[in-house]
Amino acid sequence: MSAISIGQAVILGVVEGVTEFLPVSSTGHLKITEGLMGIPVDDKSVVAFTAVIQVGAIAAVLVYFFKDIVRIVSAWGRGLRDPEERYHHDYKFAWWVIYATIPIVVVGLAAKPLIEGPLASLWVVAGSLIVGSGLMWAADRMGRHKRGEDDTSLRDAMLVGSSQILALLFPGFSRSGATMSTGLILDLERVAATRLSFFLGIPALTGAGLYELKDAVGAGVGAVPLLVGTLVSFVVAYASIAWLLRFVAKHSFNAFVAYRIAVGVLLFGLLGTGILQA
Repeated sequence: MSAISIGQAVILGVVEGVTEFLPVSSTGHLKITEGLMGIPVDDKSVVAFTAVIQVGAIAAVLVYFFKDIVRIVSAWGRGLRDPEERYHHDYKFAWWVIYATIPIVVVGLAAKPLIEGPLASLWVVAGSLIVGSGLMWAADRMGRHKRGEDDTSLRDAMLVGSSQILALLFPGFSRSGATMSTGLILDLERVAATRLSFFLGIPALTGAGLYELKDAVGAGVGAVPLLVGTLVSFVVAYASIAWLLRFVAKHSFNAFVAYRIAVGVLLFGLLGTGILQA
């Protein structure tokens, strides 16, 4: 028997697709949903399953930003061959994405037992949702929103990329929320901060999904539920990306902040009354 049924895989795929790139914590929402469906949130195969279906959401980013990615990768390839091409912003940006991924890879491998164990608790998710909301609220007001995507630097990429560690260690903090907030603190425009968050998430989330694939299948998750969850997350994530970019172009993050606080408080209540088990 698979640890996750096809029906549960569909639900988790929808949750992943909707929340992966919104600054509301996909991991937090997945753990809450798993808890409500009676799925053990700290089970090794379940943790691996959630990492693998993220690949579907990342595939949506690859498709949505295909032209941008081709442009950046092409510039990187030309720069490797021609020194004169190395002054091009796209060439440098490609290296920045690589450099900015190193911190989360190192921490992810070193802290894997904690991530899959004590830090997988729903109590951590509830607290991280609320604390992360405070960071988002402050960042949206601190930032001057004056720098565009072409103004980003290696420092920006490293700081934004390193902020992904917060979401890795504290599920509920939100990778998107942490990276977008850091971008805003660095005075990036909301759309520029959001796009940078997308690009930096590609190698980190893809690597995590591929790394966890063996644990998901080998530890009790069937191949069919895994495939279904990944496909559903791809379709839903594509629509979510398009909506988010339109939203942040005209709105602040206040709606996300209020939503996160409400979910965090509700989760504390469900845990405190015993309706959900941590």
